[in-house]
Amino acid sequence: MTDLANVAVSALSQKPASPRRRVSLGSPIAWIGLAVLILSWIAAVNLLNIPSYILPKPEAVVRALWSGLAVSPASPLGYYLPLWSTLSNAAAGCAIGVGLGLVIGSLMAEVEAIERLVMPYAFALQSLPKVAIAPLIVIWFGFGDGSKVAISALLSFFPVLINSFTGLRAVEPERIDLMRSLSASRFETYRIVKLPNAAPFIFAGLDMAVVYALLGAIVAEFLGAQRGMGVVITQAQAVSDVAGVFAALIILGVLGIVLHGIVRWCEAKVVHWGANRKK
Repeated sequence: MTDLANVAVSALSQKPASPRRRVSLGSPIAWIGLAVLILSWIAAVNLLNIPSYILPKPEAVVRALWSGLAVSPASPLGYYLPLWSTLSNAAAGCAIGVGLGLVIGSLMAEVEAIERLVMPYAFALQSLPKVAIAPLIVIWFGFGDGSKVAISALLSFFPVLINSFTGLRAVEPERIDLMRSLSASRFETYRIVKLPNAAPFIFAGLDMAVVYALLGAIVAEFLGAQRGMGVVITQAQAVSDVAGVFAALIILGVLGIVLHGIVRWCEAKVVHWGANRKK
């Protein structure tokens, strides 16, 4: 079994490099872009005299951020409790959606009958506007955490399903023939050759899924919830607190970057052969 794994891993090392392009979040270009954006924002507000209820000044947004962050994490006036509610529901939904996407995508890749049975309905489900079916999910699961988890799972399901299916089907036939010549079982071929080959694709889907799960939780909170960042944004809009809306959006944007960085870090740790090929 060890020899079988060594042969397969050796074969994997000969695979061409993944075309996926990496972008460094800490690159100088990213910081230069942020500086240009802030300077353009300041210039637009001061030179064009844009009212604060349309576009607030950056210092007003900073004050709104500080008022929500410079408090106790247990304070109901801060951003921590709503952020935790949104993040926990998004994480639960993402775990469910990613798990189902990986399992069903694997079954579709391994069994053609399941592919023909599931694929049309998967695309039909994906083509439905999620904002339109979100109210139905809220009716079915209520205004509690269940609807947020369900919408997050629904949004994070499809990227992992398609990427895992594509990655598992992208294995070169020579590798499959090699495993057959070594008398490997179907599960061994899946575990040793197909799954490692699909790992970069799966992580690409996971990269999208974590962001979609966060969006799903916020959409559910817009439709009806008692806590969460969607509720914070809705309440700020109700009192024309545009700076508060911007502050909440900035927090969600930073959270999206952090989640993206976590996925990239996990990918670098798990798909180590991909990093070796890039050297």
